[in-house]
Amino acid sequence: MRTSLARRRFLGSALALTTLPCTRLFAAEGGVYPDVEAVTGDGRQVLLRGADVRDFATRLRGELLLPTSAHYDEARRLWNGSIERHPALIARCSGPADVAEAVKFAAANRLLLSVRGGGHSFSGLSVAEKGLMIDLSQMNSVRVDRERRVATVEGGALLGALDHETLPLGLATTAGTVSHTGVGGLTLGGGFGRLGRRFGLACDNVRSFDVVTADGKLTVANGQRNKDLYWGMRGGGGNFGVATAFEFQLHPVDPIVLGGKLVWAWPDAPDVLRFFFEFATTAPDELNIDLVLLHLPNGQRLLSMDCCYSGPREQGDRVLAPLRQFRKPISDEVVPQPYTKLQASGDDANAHGGKNYIKAGFVQKSSLGLRDVMIATIDEATMPVVHAVVLPQGGGAYARVKTNATAFAQRAADHNVFVLTRWTDPSQGAAVAEWSRNAWKRIEPHTHGFYVNEYNDDASRVSTTYGPNYDRLVELKTKVDPDNLFRLNANIAPRKA
Repeated sequence: MRTSLARRRFLGSALALTTLPCTRLFAAEGGVYPDVEAVTGDGRQVLLRGADVRDFATRLRGELLLPTSAHYDEARRLWNGSIERHPALIARCSGPADVAEAVKFAAANRLLLSVRGGGHSFSGLSVAEKGLMIDLSQMNSVRVDRERRVATVEGGALLGALDHETLPLGLATTAGTVSHTGVGGLTLGGGFGRLGRRFGLACDNVRSFDVVTADGKLTVANGQRNKDLYWGMRGGGGNFGVATAFEFQLHPVDPIVLGGKLVWAWPDAPDVLRFFFEFATTAPDELNIDLVLLHLPNGQRLLSMDCCYSGPREQGDRVLAPLRQFRKPISDEVVPQPYTKLQASGDDANAHGGKNYIKAGFVQKSSLGLRDVMIATIDEATMPVVHAVVLPQGGGAYARVKTNATAFAQRAADHNVFVLTRWTDPSQGAAVAEWSRNAWKRIEPHTHGFYVNEYNDDASRVSTTYGPNYDRLVELKTKVDPDNLFRLNANIAPRKA
């Protein structure tokens, strides 16, 4: 019988440990590790003995970084430049065996634990302040089985790497809209993308997970084994373990799509938005539109649509014609182009190090009331920063999956809406946060639940987000992580004994 993917990886990593030289290039100077101050998951201060830290380091094939290590600052740095956190320890894992050792060390010492894949979260919860951070960035391979139409992706891989390997073969799966986003975080939270209305969420396309659970065991979760865990990891975020690898179902896709931006002058925004609400309900699955109301630092305001039509190329212009004809855009950049180029088109605007603040929610049914408050939000923006109200499209294949088929419950939503602000001046942070929270107070009544990948201090809304799936998720959490080791996320707390 064929050895499972998880077992092959685990054995490979474990056997590699026996061949390591005695001298650890990454060890503390002189081979002596200092005592390390850290915090537990419930916030208590603890002191980790240097001898225990040394023993942990020797069990890893990858690096164990301390605040004095050469690559420490590089490893803890996040995409969202407004987040500055300092873990007590960073385990740069080389494989699933390293991840298992890190989880066991965190559990034994009750440490605050975080998992960093691509480091692309708005909340920065992938970095545990004074805790242990598991860094998966060195685990970033993507392998494609063309005959089976399956991609095996390690937990630290980025979306651009997945697209790079699959599109030349005429294959793809749903994979976000910014190429330097991590595959793991995007998928565990659901995973919207330009192909999502056609093929479903990223998590809908996962055939199997390799996962290290809170007891430090490496296991497989799929439709045959650990079915409850498989169900929960498709949309339940990082609550149930560390996903060290994913098997994705791939689909035939033309590497050339019709895509780009349509931009309208601000006075046309009310009519264009009203028309879009109607148009979106009948748009074909092959068309994805992310609508953006934008305020630029110079005070200019615009409405744009980021479009991707992945269906038959000869039909693309006909599908987009109503948008182009209803109100003539002031800029039309929608052209045939490589899908990989379109996927990277937002990379610069979303570059690492920029400061970001977000509030988000699902819109079950679009309305003129929502339209008016979205426009008013941008109309009234005055700070010299980028303010955006973004309205990605729902429907299509997202909505054809039953609510209880996966942990992701927001299947019926027309849209996901979020208020996003970007800035560079550190002195503006407090003002940006205040503006964003006030703006969101006006939009939130039009929403129900939120997209957990846009989590930002929304703990009170987690149960609403998962709706009828919440109680089942609590039971799963209580079973696989009763001590809430994996808590730095849109947390589903285990039931207390």
